[in-house]
Amino acid sequence: MEARNEIFNANYPREYQTWRQTEDTSFVSEFNGSQSVDVLEQRPNMVILWAGYSFSKDYSTPRGHMHGVKDVHQTLRTGSPGVDQAGDVQPATCWACKSPDVPRMMNKLGVSAFYKSTWSEMGPEIVNPIGCADCHDPKTMDLHISRPALIEAFERQGKDITKSTLQEMRSLVCAQCHVEYYFRGEGAYLTFPWDKGLTVEAAEEYYDSYEYHDYIHALSRAPILKAQHPDFELSQMGIHAQRGVACADCHMPYISEGGIKYSDHHIRSPLAEMNRTCQVCHRQSEETLRNNVYERQRKCNEVRNRLEDILARAHIEAAFAWEKGATEEQMQAALKLIRQAQWRWDYSVASHGASFHAPQEVIRIMSNGIASAMEARLEIARVLAQSGYSEPVPMPDISTKEKAQKYIGLDMEQLRKDKERFMKEVAVKWVEDAKASQRLLEK
Repeated sequence: MEARNEIFNANYPREYQTWRQTEDTSFVSEFNGSQSVDVLEQRPNMVILWAGYSFSKDYSTPRGHMHGVKDVHQTLRTGSPGVDQAGDVQPATCWACKSPDVPRMMNKLGVSAFYKSTWSEMGPEIVNPIGCADCHDPKTMDLHISRPALIEAFERQGKDITKSTLQEMRSLVCAQCHVEYYFRGEGAYLTFPWDKGLTVEAAEEYYDSYEYHDYIHALSRAPILKAQHPDFELSQMGIHAQRGVACADCHMPYISEGGIKYSDHHIRSPLAEMNRTCQVCHRQSEETLRNNVYERQRKCNEVRNRLEDILARAHIEAAFAWEKGATEEQMQAALKLIRQAQWRWDYSVASHGASFHAPQEVIRIMSNGIASAMEARLEIARVLAQSGYSEPVPMPDISTKEKAQKYIGLDMEQLRKDKERFMKEVAVKWVEDAKASQRLLEK
């Protein structure tokens, strides 16, 4: 296993140099781009939706693969106490998609042992950003699956991933990471909830069968499922995948230089190079095609914004009902509906590019989410009526990220100080571990 990306430069300089460009954050479209954007600042309702979970502290749009390790260090979701954790309890599983050092350490320690380690214990080893060996066999350079979770998900469905075609592999190497997953059991074993299928309902059925939840919501007390980024699953529901288009066709278009043809490893939005992506198949102008994409995104976002507003209100109203003395039995139906609504919201918004990959499916999912959230609010109104309260529930001012975080009880100044102190302590330990490893090598 060769995790050092620079080693591949000698034999594959064109691919390597374009991979280096994933550090570039200059591309901007109407909806984000390749730079990091504070999503909680843009949409404060999300703070409410994730109350009681670390995403309420910090959530930004992703940058290119070169930033993977750095961004995991910097986010307030790792290594800082508060909200849903006390100290550094993040498992090493949190590193699973961030570096080719992960399969290297899995080979060294064993898969289960790697997952059982902590995030900080593996920190000194996870240094190379997402790169060559994540998708290519270092000996043959064939596309390969370096993460066991995808192989295991196929096996549980009775499928042999080694029988996949090259075109299928040009999406499956992406599906190692760009999927919905969860940490199963005390060993935090990385698992894809695909046993019953790839739809949002199939994943929900899978989780419900285990009575699984990622966290209990701090306001509504609903058992919440936190979606990761089901990019592969939702893309399979769209017209491009149904026509046999692979992820790499649009995100890693071919480049021709003289008699040499190779894949562009810059890996970014197809809108950045439309003459090599969209226009390979579509004959319309760039402006027309770009507007087609934006139109789909705008319509999906219109439904998304409505769902976020209704769902945030449902959580706040549920908290109010608890304050008025509601019982577990009275709230059971409402909490189940909130769980269903939030799962559909999160599944849709957590998927990168879903509003283009499968806009009809995303709108279907979020529309069902709106229906569940509205039903939840009706249930809560009934509960409040039983206690003699029939007025509208007073809504707090959550118009900014700061106001929303204060409302759910987050002391962000203290959290930032805790994070800074923790990372300094960890950095000292990581340097010591690196020196100890070097002494062993010298011996």
